[in-house]
Amino acid sequence: MAPKFGTSGLRGLVTELTADLVRSYTQAFIASCDTGGAVHVGQDLRPSSPEIAGHVIEAIRDAGLMAVDCGVLPTPALAYQSMAQGHAAIMVTGSHIPADRNGLKFYLPSGEISKADETAILSALGTELSGMEKGDLSQQDSATEFVARYTSAFAPDALAGLRIGVYQHSSVARDLLVTVLDAMGATVTELARSDKFIPVDTEAVDPATRDLLTGWVREHDLDAIVSTDGDADRPMLAIAPGEIVPGDVLGALTADYLGADVICTPVSSNTMIEAMSGFSTIHRTKIGSPFVIAAMEHVLAEDSTARVVGYEANGGFLLGFDAKGLSPLMTRDCILPILAPLALARSRGVQVADLVSALPPRFTAADRLQGIATEKSKAFLAEMRENTEARRAFFAGMPGEQSLDLTDGLRVTFAGGDVVHLRPSGNAPEFRCYAESDSAEAAVNLVNTHLSMLKARLG
Repeated sequence: MAPKFGTSGLRGLVTELTADLVRSYTQAFIASCDTGGAVHVGQDLRPSSPEIAGHVIEAIRDAGLMAVDCGVLPTPALAYQSMAQGHAAIMVTGSHIPADRNGLKFYLPSGEISKADETAILSALGTELSGMEKGDLSQQDSATEFVARYTSAFAPDALAGLRIGVYQHSSVARDLLVTVLDAMGATVTELARSDKFIPVDTEAVDPATRDLLTGWVREHDLDAIVSTDGDADRPMLAIAPGEIVPGDVLGALTADYLGADVICTPVSSNTMIEAMSGFSTIHRTKIGSPFVIAAMEHVLAEDSTARVVGYEANGGFLLGFDAKGLSPLMTRDCILPILAPLALARSRGVQVADLVSALPPRFTAADRLQGIATEKSKAFLAEMRENTEARRAFFAGMPGEQSLDLTDGLRVTFAGGDVVHLRPSGNAPEFRCYAESDSAEAAVNLVNTHLSMLKARLG
């Protein structure tokens, strides 16, 4: 499948991300979008990222703009610094997907590109901006400022007494996390640093990784283990005895810690927030940070003082107002939704598990099938969306259909309240299944059952 835009940037096989293709997309971005006169470039730890970043930098310079090489760093750190300087940015990353794939994430001086910007970039493909005076090249440490964002906002003893493991694998935030947690008073244990790229999907953590987490908690007597996906815009927080706190629960706890009034989040996020007190308005969107940002911007356009935040089921958190010493950051961040629940629990003298158990009893689970051709999964989903009998046959083991939500994929609520949400990836051969129920076990069973059915149908 040729590289294409999905919910979060351009992605494709490394073999297809040729120098010409990378140059074409980079210069189309410059030709169609505001850059502020410079483009900052970051990269993750995939083997292919340095070469691709080199192609991006050369294309920027050939277009007559300054290229700012920021090296290896988290995506939100790149966005935070480039936006502060009024510049655009391009992150070379495939996020959580395997190392044979990679991609580009584009940022305007105002933040992430929108779906309209994606259309403009696609329309500008083939634009050649060379032939002018070559732009300058500079280097910049953008990670240090990102660390300071959190060490200045949280007290030095905010996590004092907590023993926290950092599963480092190949995350670009593996050292940054250690620095921040240490500055907040935690006792930090570094775990499983890898020289080989490991694709960690924080929204669908595999059983082997869950077993590792459980073993590390016991071996090192840890209160929690934290980690991120490859480019560090999705968090992972596991609490004793190794249970992973879902991203949409981290989002709700972080919103509570910050004192938010308005939440913008996709339809796939846990519906417990509708039952929580303290949030005046909840806006549901399609899946993907561009849609969450668009909803947040709409809220702020109507009321510039709105205490609005956004988050996704993967845990990526977006801040839309000045909160507790933190300036707004309208891009997916993984550091805040790790620190905030830990600090909230510490300030109340309880464990994160206690905060989670006090929430309305709705539980989500998610996983994916890999190696499913996008064309096949989309055809299946189209049939399910349009044909009531096809849905009834596929969900024959479930109670009757109570409601159907087609905002993004196929989300069915059944009599009794269980939810199954099916959605194929737009730019990777994956098919995701989300589920929600009144118990964690039931939610997991729903996911496993329907993924098995999908595999039999599509595999």
